[in-house]
Amino acid sequence: MEKYMFRFAQEEDTALILQFIRELSEYEKMLDEVVATEELLKEWIFNQKKAEVIFALRDGIEIGFALFFHNFSTFLGRSGIYLEDLYVKPQYCGKGYGKALLKKLAQTAVERGCGRLEWWCLDWNKPSIDFYLSLGAQPMEDWTVYRITGDTLTELAK
Repeated sequence: MEKYMFRFAQEEDTALILQFIRELSEYEKMLDEVVATEELLKEWIFNQKKAEVIFALRDGIEIGFALFFHNFSTFLGRSGIYLEDLYVKPQYCGKGYGKALLKKLAQTAVERGCGRLEWWCLDWNKPSIDFYLSLGAQPMEDWTVYRITGDTLTELAK
């Protein structure tokens, strides 16, 4: 049985966080969309405290990460945790690290009094979908995600 250890990221982990983001985006076939830099991550995660990162470790080496932040549910009247990224290096997949990271996030949500833990998953990512369903996660069926970015966001802000 694998032993799970976790730690919250510190500012000196910024390069490692970016490395994990790039690895995940490569798996998702979206590497060309990553514009994050160490400077941006340092500013938004550590200076402005808009997100947090938990690393999964094996033998003292970071082998996976979860990047998350708090959102708010008006219906529940309290905060939740939104999981932006969950990634375990391929050679460690299938050993329980992804489940352990989600369990750690669930524990964090409960400790902080949050009402839910949620995330998105790409429609084509059947291995992840099957994994999430095996944990009891429920897909949201009556909701569509909308996004405004780039020039469209700038124009709307005028």
